[in-house]
Amino acid sequence: MSEVTDSYKKRVIEIYKKSNIVLTEAELQAIDYADFGLENIEEEALNLILYVNNERYCAKEMVLLPNQTCPEHVHPDWEGHEGKQETFRCRWGEVYLYLEAEGMLNPAEISVTLPEKNRQYYTASKELHLLPGEQFTISPRTKHWFKAGKEGAVISEFSSPSFDEFDIFTNPNVKRDIRDRK
Repeated sequence: MSEVTDSYKKRVIEIYKKSNIVLTEAELQAIDYADFGLENIEEEALNLILYVNNERYCAKEMVLLPNQTCPEHVHPDWEGHEGKQETFRCRWGEVYLYLEAEGMLNPAEISVTLPEKNRQYYTASKELHLLPGEQFTISPRTKHWFKAGKEGAVISEFSSPSFDEFDIFTNPNVKRDIRDRK
């Protein structure tokens, strides 16, 4: 687990504040700083606030620091439930979303650079560029990853129930600590 320094936390909170989304002090204190066990938090991580996650729906605010990437993963069907469907809405900054598609990912043909340490674990190649106010819905069982632009990004997620413990990551080294759901 990468050490989440006070400096790192401060940068995440500053980006949340730039989005002008009103958040309580309790929400800011409860940010989940997910480093996925990759010891590479500056490049591969996701910082999120969970508003609600119940048997019907889930809502989150996510922050990526400048050029930070959420590793490639899929939300599979599990225990009789359909995999998570999620809508990403860019609130601030810009986010590059990559979805699985026909053909291999060619790093020379995408707008971002891949994380140096784990680049072989990024395969989804259909690129969508979301600016503030733009959104896209990801179907269940769709492999995807996303990366912030040079300023960072704030992304709202609205989805069916989230069960992170069932997510399948392309990188076999990913470990996701799951906190108690609200």
